[in-house]
Amino acid sequence: QVRLVESGGGSVQSGGSLRLSCTVYGDIYSRPCMGWFRQAPGKERERVVIIDSHGGTAYADSGKGRFTGSREVPENTLYLEMNSLIPEDTAMYYCAAAAGFRLGSRCFNGPYNYWGQGTQVTVSE
Repeated sequence: QVRLVESGGGSVQSGGSLRLSCTVYGDIYSRPCMGWFRQAPGKERERVVIIDSHGGTAYADSGKGRFTGSREVPENTLYLEMNSLIPEDTAMYYCAAAAGFRLGSRCFNGPYNYWGQGTQVTVSE
């Protein structure tokens, strides 16, 4: 059984930084398509960054230049480095993974088979 566990969330002031981690447990392809999503209260879930099986990335406009997604292999740990945080970044952040090898749009567009429970990020003025 595959399980994703996020950590690293917290409360910071505007302009601060946080680093989120997501560790994959269980039998999954060694370089899965993985990504970070977020959902703020009253809003739909949105993609933050997706990393495909070859390390290709796709970022949402909201995080470009401020957020960096990376993956550690073979541990299958996914990271999200967030800098210059603003209150609009406040949300629950989720890690997701797709089963098997996926590249490009087949990764970026989902679907994703596995989801973590989320870690809260709160940015104050």
